Amino acid sequence: MVKLTIVEDRPTPKEVYNWRVYFLASMACWASVMIGYDSAFIGSAMALKSFKDEFGLSTKTKAEFNFLSANIVSCYQAGCFFGALSGYFVGFYFGRKWGLFVASLVFIVGSILQTVASGKTGLGIMYAGRIIAGWSVGVASNLTPIYIAEISPPAIRGRLIGIYELGWQIGAVVGFWIGYGVNQHIPYGNVQWIIPFAVQLIPGGMLGLGCLTLKESPRWLASRDRYDSALANLALIRHLPADHVYVQEELYEIKSAIEHDEEKAGRGILAPIKTLFSNRSYMKRLALCVSLFIGQNVTGINAINYYSPTVFASIGVSGTSTSLLTTGVFGLIKFAVALIWLLWLVDRYGRKLLLIIGSAGGAVCMYWIGIYIAVAKPANNPSSNLSGGGISAMVVFYLWTCFYGPTWNGTPWVMGAEVMPTFIRSATQAIIASSNWLFAFLIARFTPQMFTAMGFGVYLFFASLMVVSIPCVYFAVPETSGIPLEHMDELFALSPRTAHTILAERLRAEHHMDGSFADTDAKNPDDGHLEPARSNDGRMV
Repeated sequence: MVKLTIVEDRPTPKEVYNWRVYFLASMACWASVMIGYDSAFIGSAMALKSFKDEFGLSTKTKAEFNFLSANIVSCYQAGCFFGALSGYFVGFYFGRKWGLFVASLVFIVGSILQTVASGKTGLGIMYAGRIIAGWSVGVASNLTPIYIAEISPPAIRGRLIGIYELGWQIGAVVGFWIGYGVNQHIPYGNVQWIIPFAVQLIPGGMLGLGCLTLKESPRWLASRDRYDSALANLALIRHLPADHVYVQEELYEIKSAIEHDEEKAGRGILAPIKTLFSNRSYMKRLALCVSLFIGQNVTGINAINYYSPTVFASIGVSGTSTSLLTTGVFGLIKFAVALIWLLWLVDRYGRKLLLIIGSAGGAVCMYWIGIYIAVAKPANNPSSNLSGGGISAMVVFYLWTCFYGPTWNGTPWVMGAEVMPTFIRSATQAIIASSNWLFAFLIARFTPQMFTAMGFGVYLFFASLMVVSIPCVYFAVPETSGIPLEHMDELFALSPRTAHTILAERLRAEHHMDGSFADTDAKNPDDGHLEPARSNDGRMV
């Protein structure tokens, strides 16, 4: 059962919920602004006549145009897939902070290549730039949620990882609107389509600058036996003295979890991978997280993100300017509901209930749109104005956005970042993030062909898959909100339907949730540092 209030695993000083932890999460989330913009602008940019004419797309047949546009879009996801896998090795050797810095530099290189491409050079440089930018986006999509999860207090972990999703939507809003802006205000010519590609440099550069302000993850530092640095960073992030009982207890739990994992698997870059594939519980969690990204992609979101002008044309929207305008409105609505999810929903109503509501509401909306297109056949009856049925379909489409935005949009990223032990989290996040980009690649590569071959059936297809996801989530996904990262093993040892209730009650009992710290001022007389309070069975309280 999902708790309707924020749950603390132990009494938490108010200083822990400080501006610095929000600031660090926000700086890391320039990565998601970068990702969101890159995912959104390409459809609008390719819809510009200046872009089509520059690369000779205007003279292509529909099948040829579908093939080339799918290549431009999908080679980016291919780069993301390999980048997400590489992110494990980047994060292992360089850490979260410098791994993100490397990603920002590579992204800038890819963005420059896309910007300097032209009809004279052909699409080869464009493809190369898209693949390189995609690689860095894959690395960033791996490391950013991990970094935020590892610096977050449990009670606001969903909210802080939600900033990642909010940054994605900020980037997407700009990406969706920039095509409309340049189409309206920039004269036809090379500059018109170059501007959307050049804007990629802004979030990429801001991520690089933001990385210089980050504090390395205490959990990563502890995994490298750099406990003094881990303690210093943890105290700074928690805005408490290094000898405070809360900081000492948290570092003790981090150290204990790492030692426990390393006892089972050993050390080294391959040890986490071996542990993952030899442990049935971890593999079940990995399969669950990958399944959530399948669920996210079968909502149809990436078909809409990358080919929004095509989607709106199928409803009956005609004209480049009008299509880009409706795409921009879609981006604004996505941003607004993502903000509601971040500020109010994710840590109040948890993860599971939101996913079920998103699937149910989204399926109804997709069925409505599919039935309208099947009956009215707007593509066969073009008009400069939408009919009453077309307007209803447009409203329902935006309603679908309201269901998707605060549910499936960010929740899989939150759960993917929080359900694995520290020792294997980076390796599993690489697989989880790469699976997202693999499914996005498949959707992006074949969406134009799907619309050509299936017509209104595309919407019925996505709606039916959303219906299938409802019982899958209900029976297989445990609620994770408010549960400390170090207690995920206990959560997944219980039945998914009741695990959250049982474990949350157990943790409150263990930590004597009476609103105050016990023995807050008690120190070990030998070394002047706080010792974690313990119950009779040796567990911290």
